[in-house]
Amino acid sequence: MRDVPLIKPGEDLAGIILASIGKAGWSLQDGDVLVIAQKIVSKAENRIVDLAGVIPSPRALELAAEVQKDARLVELILSESKAVIRQRPGVLIVEHRLGFVMANAGIDRSNVDGADHALLLPLDPDRSARAIRREISTRTKVDVGVLVIDSFGRAWRNGTIGTAIGASGIPTLLDLRGRPDLHGRPLETTEVGWADELAAAASLMMGQAGEGRPVVLVRGVTETGEGPVADLVRPKEKDLFR
Repeated sequence: MRDVPLIKPGEDLAGIILASIGKAGWSLQDGDVLVIAQKIVSKAENRIVDLAGVIPSPRALELAAEVQKDARLVELILSESKAVIRQRPGVLIVEHRLGFVMANAGIDRSNVDGADHALLLPLDPDRSARAIRREISTRTKVDVGVLVIDSFGRAWRNGTIGTAIGASGIPTLLDLRGRPDLHGRPLETTEVGWADELAAAASLMMGQAGEGRPVVLVRGVTETGEGPVADLVRPKEKDLFR
């Protein structure tokens, strides 16, 4: 959707999304999925930090010199992280407090407000998705799914890809074990990161720069169910890459 304005802290995100849907001449249907860029959710929840007020710790100063990043930004990254996974000049990979392994704890300075500010992930993206879904249902009496997504890099692959960080009203991890293949043989190990696949498809429509399309309406989804995005995070005991 192109008619979503720049979001400010405290604004009614559900109402803004519904207004944009109306301007586009659409109406929501049961089973639709709204895929929303993390950035506008974080802005509405006032997850904006003025870097001028950030005082780097000794650890942040040391790490900033190693990775050649702004020490204030590194301090924010550490404050949002459980552990540093990898570091080298230009790269800082951490385990986010939500369990995601990602660059810079998902903290971004692009498309924030043009000032010396940084934008953090929502405190609880699943809760954010539930709140938006609840507001939309209350106002429209339509049951939609809501997916909050961000751009992640991936181990062994170049390029970022849309990835689910918050969900409500949709399945996240589909367990296909036991379903028959084309020849009737039951699948033994197949689990599908369904929310991530939907996030990646929607991200193609959103774009990554100045396109101004932070919300995508998905229609025709056939899978039903619900689960938290935490279901997509591989447990440490099964993670062979750390």
